[in-house]
Amino acid sequence: MQGAKRILLAYITPNSGHHRASCAIEKALKQISPNTQTLNINAFGYTNPILEKIINRTYMTVIHNKPEVWEYLYDNPKVLKSVQGMRDAIHRFNSKKLKKLLEDFKPDAVVCTQAFPCGMVADYKRNSNLKLPLVGVLTDHAPHAYWIFPNVDYYVMPSEVSRARFIKNGINPLKIKTFGVPIDLRFSKKHDKRELCDKLGFDTKKPIVLIMGGSQGLGPVESIVSALEGIEIDFQLAVICGINTKLENILSKRARKYRKRLVVFGHVDNVDELMEISSMVITKPGGLTTTEALAKDLPMIIVRPIPGQELKNTEFLLSQGVALRAQDREDIAALVKELLLKSNNKLMEMRTRAAELKKPNAAMDIAELLLNM
Repeated sequence: MQGAKRILLAYITPNSGHHRASCAIEKALKQISPNTQTLNINAFGYTNPILEKIINRTYMTVIHNKPEVWEYLYDNPKVLKSVQGMRDAIHRFNSKKLKKLLEDFKPDAVVCTQAFPCGMVADYKRNSNLKLPLVGVLTDHAPHAYWIFPNVDYYVMPSEVSRARFIKNGINPLKIKTFGVPIDLRFSKKHDKRELCDKLGFDTKKPIVLIMGGSQGLGPVESIVSALEGIEIDFQLAVICGINTKLENILSKRARKYRKRLVVFGHVDNVDELMEISSMVITKPGGLTTTEALAKDLPMIIVRPIPGQELKNTEFLLSQGVALRAQDREDIAALVKELLLKSNNKLMEMRTRAAELKKPNAAMDIAELLLNM
């Protein structure tokens, strides 16, 4: 009798979309085959803890101060070619640690939710002639060329649009699975809306506008709340502040005097419930957050996308008719009002399109693929 499968999962940056996707796959593996042994690691932190801190700090500095620089660097063929030597050197430097990890854990397959660990394992396979199944899982709606390596056995794509782009870049169509972005299994479950509203403090008869500032509670959340107060249509506001306790305290005090019902949340683990009762979400366009919204048939208003992956995500979502983009707080207020007008069918059209586009079972499909390799 064959023993339990051993699956190595690799992401970068804790509490990121890559991490959440990796955890979703791990959860699906355990659900299908409880005896599966998994190791879910931050590959960058494991191989280069000091370099990880430097690069993360540099990335945040560039994004905040010089976003146009990141826009130039992102998926630029010239940049990719110029950094090829440095990337190869980093992979060679990491090979000793990777060799020990693989020898100690002895995985039957490796799945990576970010391009860095995928490339590292792919190059190690090539250099050591290792026949280890490797799956790359993309977590943004627009793939970039940093993912492309000859020793990857399968790529899991968010959509047919991203699949077509990889085929154009020379990837064998037989190596591409269009399963979608893996999200937690709870986003595919349906709940009783009345029960959820009672539990969370909302009126079932009035629309709910959800505002999300990500896990860090960043972005113009306070300004958006102010802009929405003056809309004459009666609706409710749900705001997720993440770990931003300062924002949570400010909005909680304001809720007492706010003309509409305003319910403020800090860091939560029931985003699926809040999305299910909401009429729309105002959010930044991270790959995981927007995929979760699609799973709940939730129309999106996109604010302040970061140049690079978030801007590409925005372009995809706009092209598919499931999102609108707001330039400023006045624009957000105008779009919310327009979507909530009973005479406007746009909100229902966006919901219908999201239902057609969603792939809520991606984590289970990826788990099945890994267990059968």
